[in-house]
Amino acid sequence: MIVAGFGFRATATAVSLREAYAQAGGGAALLATAEDKAATPAFTALAAELGLPVRGISPEALTRQATLTNSAASRTARSTGSVAEASALAAAGPGARLLAPRSLSPDRMASCALATLSSLTPGTPPEEGQDP
Repeated sequence: MIVAGFGFRATATAVSLREAYAQAGGGAALLATAEDKAATPAFTALAAELGLPVRGISPEALTRQATLTNSAASRTARSTGSVAEASALAAAGPGARLLAPRSLSPDRMASCALATLSSLTPGTPPEEGQDP
């Protein structure tokens, strides 16, 4: 399962979120963000448009995730290097990995990162003894 994690400014629109999601590659089965932003109109509009469920992530769960990106602004505001990456990892569960660093919307109002529990990189054959 692929999870799309989002970080976004209070003034981000559903268009900003959609563009960040498209930049990241889409294809998620679940959307996640910080729990205090999960019910914002722009985020719920994107979830409704995509027909996907939403999971709000607690501040404690966000801070426990090791992110690829280390944004000073995110670290100051949320104690994590990337809310998008931390949300995706936390929602995907223990052992999850990011498919790539976060992607930004063209207006830089939203970011999105994709995470999965799969231990394989797409297109890579499993190692001997490893299930696909």
